[in-house]
Amino acid sequence: MQAERLKDLAVDALDDLKGKEIQVMDVRGKSPVTDFMVMASGISDRQVKGLANHLIIKAKAQGVRLIGVEGEGVGDWILVDLGDVIVHVMQPHVRAFYNLEQLWGEEGPRMKIGDSSSRGKAEALARPL
Repeated sequence: MQAERLKDLAVDALDDLKGKEIQVMDVRGKSPVTDFMVMASGISDRQVKGLANHLIIKAKAQGVRLIGVEGEGVGDWILVDLGDVIVHVMQPHVRAFYNLEQLWGEEGPRMKIGDSSSRGKAEALARPL
């Protein structure tokens, strides 16, 4: 499935169960790992788990191969990796603490793909363009 359609599927699934503050970030050119990050808040661990589970069910029904899911046990932050789209479902206090929107926003990190300098991989990934 195309990244744009996958992003729309994720947003629709989160909206179905009344996810709060749904935000889509285009991270193409900033991350070699994914094209879009989708973030949403759930008001309780139960809603966070429900949002993530609903997304997983809808994605599988569309034939999307799930890469992985992290954080299902606790329910304060669940990451659903759909490949070209990574979805973060968080409780508001966790979302405010990590502030991924600011980290990956307009002024967020930009990565050079294929940087072969000797400074090391971590430095190459963290360096602004």
